[in-house]
Amino acid sequence: MNLLDALLATLPAGKILDVRVGAFWTAVVVETNGQTRCGLASTLRNDADHHHTDQPDVRDAGDLLARDTRALAELARAPSRLEASIGIATVNALLPRREEHWIDLNAEETIAARGAGKRVALVGHFPFVPRLRERVGTLWVLEEQPHGDDLPASAATEIIPQADVLAITGTTLINHTFDALMALRRADALVLVLGPSTPLSPILFDYGVHILSGSIVEDVEAVLRGISQGATFRQLHRLGVRLVTMRREEQ
Repeated sequence: MNLLDALLATLPAGKILDVRVGAFWTAVVVETNGQTRCGLASTLRNDADHHHTDQPDVRDAGDLLARDTRALAELARAPSRLEASIGIATVNALLPRREEHWIDLNAEETIAARGAGKRVALVGHFPFVPRLRERVGTLWVLEEQPHGDDLPASAATEIIPQADVLAITGTTLINHTFDALMALRRADALVLVLGPSTPLSPILFDYGVHILSGSIVEDVEAVLRGISQGATFRQLHRLGVRLVTMRREEQ
């Protein structure tokens, strides 16, 4: 069973209340187990010219609220990145919450603490990269659209096997590169998955991950409003998103 299969198998039934696809972030709001929950995912797009073709980025756009939660979560498998963004946001909204395992610690502090004096490979460029470079031994940043000191994603086969700490953005679950990246890691490497797209589920611990750093939406209405108005994640954080970390027991 692959990771997406395992995650989807844990999801409870529910009702879709809202779907928002913003410039930077996608949110899905569900009602499940008597609670209203909101899940986030990065808004990833297909090729720039894709919307000029006869193939829409999101099939049934405008009618997604009529789908059941399982069908919407299944979009996580879709080849369309925009549909997969909606699917992962749905997964994150539906996942059982394990608040007793959360600590209020963000990804930057986690990587800095675990990467001190070590070689760190970070898949995905995050705003904290300049600060992190000063706090770890060596930092390699792999990015699909590299800028500055970033390395292209194609360098993963050379870089990841050298890393003592591997930090992978949760968006790799959206673009379906997670499994290939994990296959490159050293057996003794510490692995983190980070970012708002990260499913906060211990299931990832069964697939070689040690630490999860993700987000919980605490003020649903404010966050939806921000997403609709093009908010960055820093703005969403101020509007009502909590940064939390989960660790595998031995970590």
